[in-house]
Amino acid sequence: MRTGAGLTAMIIAILALSIAQQASSQATAQDHLDPVMSTFSIVACDPEHGFWGVGVQSRVVGAGAIVPAAEAGVGAIASQARANVEFKTLGIELLRQGLGADEVLDRLTAMDEGRAHRQLAIVDAECRAAVFTGQSTMAWAGHRTGPNYSVQGNILAGEAVVDAMAAAYEAAEAAVAPFGERILAALKAGQDAGGDIRGRQGAGLLIVREGGGYGGGDDRYADLRVEDHVEPILELERVYDVWMSLFHPADHYMPRGRKPIPVARGAHVCELQRMLAVAGHGSPPQPGRPCVYDDELISALKAFQQAEGLPVRADLTAQARARLNERAAPAQH
Repeated sequence: MRTGAGLTAMIIAILALSIAQQASSQATAQDHLDPVMSTFSIVACDPEHGFWGVGVQSRVVGAGAIVPAAEAGVGAIASQARANVEFKTLGIELLRQGLGADEVLDRLTAMDEGRAHRQLAIVDAECRAAVFTGQSTMAWAGHRTGPNYSVQGNILAGEAVVDAMAAAYEAAEAAVAPFGERILAALKAGQDAGGDIRGRQGAGLLIVREGGGYGGGDDRYADLRVEDHVEPILELERVYDVWMSLFHPADHYMPRGRKPIPVARGAHVCELQRMLAVAGHGSPPQPGRPCVYDDELISALKAFQQAEGLPVRADLTAQARARLNERAAPAQH
């Protein structure tokens, strides 16, 4: 009987051999049949809240299915240009074994004879980013890396696309935007800077977090795709808002998110009550008792605003949200 380690080694060896054996045909016959997965994308990680994610847009249908891969606590990958989809399976397996992004990138590209036509970006379990743009990738092609993220693309309007993506992601992070909104901000900025010179069609957003899936049963916090649309990124943003409001309201609405509180009860109201209690105002949510935006909670909110020298109102403003996130930060998880 093979041990778990032995099986893992065998799987890696088989996948590596498969890449090596098929590289030549992928660079010739198959690549002439399949559309080039030219696109712009972002791979990113939020170490504070345990998120990994990939956002992508392309003038090809199915970009959200072909390009990204991610696993909570392991890392995230974007494989594009003459995309080698086997990079995703093998890359995640190597990351799972504890290899860093740089080492995984080196191993994958070294075994692939078609690497000159590939673009590959990785963030690992420690949020370290590594990216490769092959010398024969169709111009303009290139990438930028920053703290906990990488942005990259090919057949782009120019270098300004990735520069705009990087700036937008960092600005959204500085504004304490939720992780998904940071990725969407990067995609929108890339499109505004010219994006894919062929146009636009498909987009995708994959975000993972431990226990973040439906009912806590897996790590699929959000796995959203727009396959064929005249404005795929804007449509992806719309679907994201619908998804988050239904499945992750505590992360979407104030105080943790940035959307105004839409209804007077729910998980987002519980989070507001909890954070106010951490800040020293009101009592925390009680098990079995619904959280309601009632007079008691409003009084706690007003007391917090007064104590912080903020305008005293019955609703939660962006300024009060930012201050409350600061005051309740030690209790964030």
